Amino acid sequence: MNNNWWKEGVVYQIYPRSYKDTTGNGLGDLEGIIQQLDYIQSLGVTMLWLCPIYESPNDDNGYDISDYRKISDEFGGNKSFDRLLAAMRERGLKLIMDLVVNHSSDEHHWFQQAKKSKDNPYHDYYIWRGNNPNEKPNNWQSVFNGSVWKWNEATQEHFLHLYTQKQPDLNWENPKVRKEVYAIVDFWLAKGVDGLRMDVISLISKRLAFEDVPNEMPFIDVMEKVYANGPRVHEFLKEMNREVLSNYDIVTVGEGPGVNLVHGPRYVSAREKELNMVFHFDHLTIDFGPDGKYDPVPLDFVRFKAIFRQWDEALANDGWNSIFLGNHDFSRIVSRFGNDGVYREQSAKLLVTLLMTLRGTPYVYQGDEIGMTNVAHSSIECYDDVETRNAWKAAEAAGKDMNKFLKAVHWQSRDNARTPMQWNASENAGFTTGKPWIPVNKNYPTINVETAEKEANSILHYYRKMIAFRKANTTLVYGDFVDLLPEHPQLYCYRRWDKEANFLLVHNFSDTPTSWEKPSGNYEFVFGNYSNEKQALLAPWESRIYRSV
Repeated sequence: MNNNWWKEGVVYQIYPRSYKDTTGNGLGDLEGIIQQLDYIQSLGVTMLWLCPIYESPNDDNGYDISDYRKISDEFGGNKSFDRLLAAMRERGLKLIMDLVVNHSSDEHHWFQQAKKSKDNPYHDYYIWRGNNPNEKPNNWQSVFNGSVWKWNEATQEHFLHLYTQKQPDLNWENPKVRKEVYAIVDFWLAKGVDGLRMDVISLISKRLAFEDVPNEMPFIDVMEKVYANGPRVHEFLKEMNREVLSNYDIVTVGEGPGVNLVHGPRYVSAREKELNMVFHFDHLTIDFGPDGKYDPVPLDFVRFKAIFRQWDEALANDGWNSIFLGNHDFSRIVSRFGNDGVYREQSAKLLVTLLMTLRGTPYVYQGDEIGMTNVAHSSIECYDDVETRNAWKAAEAAGKDMNKFLKAVHWQSRDNARTPMQWNASENAGFTTGKPWIPVNKNYPTINVETAEKEANSILHYYRKMIAFRKANTTLVYGDFVDLLPEHPQLYCYRRWDKEANFLLVHNFSDTPTSWEKPSGNYEFVFGNYSNEKQALLAPWESRIYRSV
């Protein structure tokens, strides 16, 4: 296995509009990130991944791009971006940009031209089918509810949008589109960007027959077998790597809806020369019920462990894992995988211990380092997310119990991760002097950076300790992995070892003290998230690190 800087580093993900506002307009901006770079550096992270900051009408908060070469003025424009890049360079931090090229905004000039006529040179930049306004080309449903087809009067045909109606899918079958994309990639890499996170990259190749989906097929299967992993996806990724990515010393991570153990290894195989890592969602759809994310079921912990084990095995010899528990599209990790009430501090510390001791590159999402939690707004009007709002409308139309559905929103809405960063106990958590674009979580007076800095045993300080420990022990980066108690309903216990060291990790994923017998071998307790080690009993949400001596 080759050693790489991006394998040995730690990624900190920033959702810019929610991080720090310096203008008082209620939106985070790049100057706010610049102001906080010393804080970010103090965490020990080495890479920053920024969610989209390009020009956009923000139908899906920047994932609908109208100008790929322009940084939105609401974030500070291109000059602020250049300042940010320079300030990061001074601190040895690397920048990962978000690339959204499965679709553009319908306000992008390509689409503005494409919709005018079938003869327009840009028409074939998008995907068109059908000639009857009253009949959809097929029964495909958008990720955000409703048909994937929208009628265009001027050309008398429908265009495809797997996401919102303002996010028309690009036609990657057209070599001109691919050339445009590669030029955009080259533009940012030539500026000095160190990597790309590629949004829904598994969807860029379409199954061109556009056959109807069987009505009984669960959406998770539709995503895998119909929308994702299309016939030319690997050809396209190899071409992008060959044409532009391979010219730079960068890192690439592809978001992979529909990517599982069957498909995943090929995307990241070092031999295949496509991507360095993927984000699969096997563990993040684990509590989705028969009707999807807003029909949640209890988390199967044994399956949770199996997913990490299986992915580690699949990529152990040819590829690399992304290790993450949440991001801007999912609930707060301490609320979803921990206990955000009585054991918020203990479980938040347990989760980062897990993240920093599995094989792969770990990702920390803003606010998790202080144990930020889900938010429970009393009304749907407080929610901004297009997915949440569309799901609410669909549930209302279906006659569902909306009080029950609101509880599901509290559990699963993407806005849980998008509430403003909680810097201090002042109004609006020190995020803005104006009105925040989305309401601040009401627990900010107690959960904030300033308070955490002052507490010696805070979650924040523990994050710094764990990140430093991982960076100081390459065994935790490259070493072998074995799950020692795969069937245990509460404990996650595993070894990480190589010729340099041998570590034993144990985590109690429960609210109850749990008995545990240390495996044979001369293991010395290093540290954990409790102040001392009680040999035979693990406290609720306790993590321990042992090293062989």
